[in-house]
Amino acid sequence: MRVLIVDDEALARQRVRRLLQNEADVEVVGEAESGHQAVTMIRDLQPDLVCLDVQMPGLDGFGVLGEIEGGHVPMVLFVTAYDEHAQRAFDVHAVDYVLKPVDSDRFRAAFDKARKQRANAVAAERLGELLETVRRLADAGGGGGDTPVGMGGLAGLAAAGLGGTATATATAPAANGAAAANGRYASRILVKQDGRMFFVKTTEIDWIEADRNYVRLHVGKTAHTIRERISHLEETLDPRLFARIHRSTIVNLNRVREMQQWFSGDYVVILEDGTRLRLSRHYRDRVEKQVGV
Repeated sequence: MRVLIVDDEALARQRVRRLLQNEADVEVVGEAESGHQAVTMIRDLQPDLVCLDVQMPGLDGFGVLGEIEGGHVPMVLFVTAYDEHAQRAFDVHAVDYVLKPVDSDRFRAAFDKARKQRANAVAAERLGELLETVRRLADAGGGGGDTPVGMGGLAGLAAAGLGGTATATATAPAANGAAAANGRYASRILVKQDGRMFFVKTTEIDWIEADRNYVRLHVGKTAHTIRERISHLEETLDPRLFARIHRSTIVNLNRVREMQQWFSGDYVVILEDGTRLRLSRHYRDRVEKQVGV
């Protein structure tokens, strides 16, 4: 892990550097003694973690974060003598907030958080890259009729080394609640609304939201409500196309634009239309397996 130390006090910088010497796989890429110098070094060196003091002359620690917004934003571990800024540190998603004089055990615990957060970020990045591969393969397949995914699309995941099966599954038209049998998944879902009945193609669904014994199918700017449990509906959907990312949310993988790590250890899934959905830690491993992480 590449670390930048930022503090206007030389002794404080030395203390942090000594503590980092006890950590494996750490490279201290530099030291900054002012906020303005820290901004330049963050942009030039792009460290993974910044050990950052809060109160510094000219530009304080929060000012540094404001200046680098929109560019490379590293993880931040605040090391400061002032405890009144802890809530604000939480608001900017800092890894931790360590008070001076820095206790070695306390610092080690904070650094372990940073190490785990970086590992999660790497996993999220890999998952995001695989989701992009999923979308490209689906687009290349072209799609046809009621098939959930183009036959040349996600069916090629195995050949690409990303998991799944090499054989595309034929799609059986099915009403909501029908179980997927013999590898055949629903291509359409029956919706009863305002005295009429019609089908919604599964490929047109952006995401699905649970509401007790009902689910809402989000299709563009329209939402269709049907009486169905999300767990039952999940069984009818092609897992190469849909992923359960939360106990109340299923998402169409082809609609995913990017993923961002969230402060609590969860993730935010951002769809093409800007919709932001939570990927909980409980479902992350399952999603990674679906896309072959």
